[in-house]
Amino acid sequence: MSAAATLRRLVGDVSGATAIEYALVLPIFSMMILGAIWVGALTFSVSSLEHAVQSAARCMAVDANTCGTTTATETFAQSRYGGPNISPLFTASTSGCGHTVTAQAAFDLNLVPGLNSVPLTVSACYP
Repeated sequence: MSAAATLRRLVGDVSGATAIEYALVLPIFSMMILGAIWVGALTFSVSSLEHAVQSAARCMAVDANTCGTTTATETFAQSRYGGPNISPLFTASTSGCGHTVTAQAAFDLNLVPGLNSVPLTVSACYP
């Protein structure tokens, strides 16, 4: 077989094209899927924190039996939090606009190199 015939045969051969395309696309697609999952978990964490602080601020303003002290309000907020285990720190006070509850937490992102955690801060006030 001549060199020209071998070259024509190799140029027209596409039997490994699918495997090469798969190898190029798979890492990018996997990172996109994992990124979407992490963004969903982060959004769920923020939403759960917002629910907890809003419920606690309202409880502090209208229910003196359950949330009569700042410690009781912080415990109530902790019980209302239903998100991932990010260990939020709740603080309650009566300064500012009325009854204020604030939550602070750090959401760990081990997926992204160089970005260890995302700080989350949520506050709610009920007059």
